[in-house]
Amino acid sequence: MLIPGRLRLALLALTLPLAILARPFTAVVYNVENLFDADGLANYDDYQPAGYTPAHLRTKLRGIAEVLARYEDGRGADLILLQEIELDQTPATTVTDYAAFLQRYASTTYEQLLGAAPLPAELAGLPAEAWLLKALHDRGLRGYTLVAGGDAVAKHEDGNPRSIKTVLLTRFPVKAVRNHPTLNARHILEVELQIDGHTLFVFNNHWKSGASDPVTEEIRIANAGVLRARLDQILAADPQADILLGGDFNSQHDQKLRYRAMKRTALNDVLRSQGNELAIRGPQRDLYNLWYELPAAGRGSDTFRGEWGTLMQMIVSRGVYDQRGVQYVDNSFAVGRFVGLNADDSGHPVRWSGGGASGSGFSDHFPISARFTTVAENRPDRWITLTRPSDRDPTEADVNRLTFKVDLGQALTLAALPAGANLRDGSYTGKLFRVEGSAVDGPLLKVEFAGAVYDLYSPDPAIRDLIAAQRRAGGTFRLYGELGTFRGNWQFIVKDASWLQ
Repeated sequence: MLIPGRLRLALLALTLPLAILARPFTAVVYNVENLFDADGLANYDDYQPAGYTPAHLRTKLRGIAEVLARYEDGRGADLILLQEIELDQTPATTVTDYAAFLQRYASTTYEQLLGAAPLPAELAGLPAEAWLLKALHDRGLRGYTLVAGGDAVAKHEDGNPRSIKTVLLTRFPVKAVRNHPTLNARHILEVELQIDGHTLFVFNNHWKSGASDPVTEEIRIANAGVLRARLDQILAADPQADILLGGDFNSQHDQKLRYRAMKRTALNDVLRSQGNELAIRGPQRDLYNLWYELPAAGRGSDTFRGEWGTLMQMIVSRGVYDQRGVQYVDNSFAVGRFVGLNADDSGHPVRWSGGGASGSGFSDHFPISARFTTVAENRPDRWITLTRPSDRDPTEADVNRLTFKVDLGQALTLAALPAGANLRDGSYTGKLFRVEGSAVDGPLLKVEFAGAVYDLYSPDPAIRDLIAAQRRAGGTFRLYGELGTFRGNWQFIVKDASWLQ
């Protein structure tokens, strides 16, 4: 018996798994702050063998895995865009078959492998992304295809060595991979994914650093031009193609408003990222920056000079707003600020520190994420319903000052520490201390505390002046400071004037 077409489709819908008709997934963008391997070859001073060991790598991997495990009930996001993965300096020992690699070491954890002393040559030569995939696998985040940026071991156009790259992890089939070289920055990694039969173009970016610098903005303009040219090709073929741009753009989401002396900006003028969510339905604007999904006071994933920054970006095309293919889940954009893990008591990033025998901390950036789904309809002429859309162009920059609301009564004291406690073993990094000690003679602010000498620092020049005034007044310091390291030196950081008491 022939079944009418509409009834046949209805019966098929009842028998198909729901995941085929609607495939929700999370995408995460995370700058991990320099994940380096264990081969002892590094272009950065902080990652030379004297201060960066297999034990440091073990701590670093554990931290990244714990942060990424906060997504999808511990199984991790289906799509992860990572930045600042070391560009392998020993490419002869790279991994080409990751499934075989994971199978080979299935009976041993990454922590056990890195505990070998000395580290066997076959392990020392593994690239950082191989170690990360193993750490995620051990943590239960499995099923990923790994795509690494195609940066070669060579030099940038300015003569500086290439040291880091981007990496993408996905549980979706990879249809195509393209690398786009950029001026004095990392290659832009383009990965074309197939999600329930629909195409999603994903671009992983890490542009030239120096967001506030007009000189380096010219380099970012060149970086943006490469990406914009490729987007124009895709959108010329399909104006409502589904596209996700992510990464560390080293630009504020409102770069043009934030730094008005810049007549032309990479993110807003060249790439044409913007914050009017309804405007992308028209022909003139094809990109929307997801930072505008949050209230202005909630926009921030990194800190610099007393302010929140939005260097990490997730930008989407108009195609994820129609009733075809991949679709953005309205108001799902979020910052991965997990207090007690990668965020301190003030809600600020607990950045990586190489101090101690094994290091501590996570990254100077919080991850950002968004939810997406797929739809069975094929209606590019219809738009999704939005709640509280940003429907006007901003005229003022979002400048959010950092606050340091901490309970000083909870600060650690020497008397409360266990006998024989070693402040420099990494376990106390990022902790707030009550610091009382004698000033050390010399041009720099230093205190003798717990039998050792520590630098005293504040990112606020006015607070540094107040610290100096304490020394002049009596040759001693009484203050609260957060323990950390900078360029190999241990220090207490005074983040607020209220900590000087």
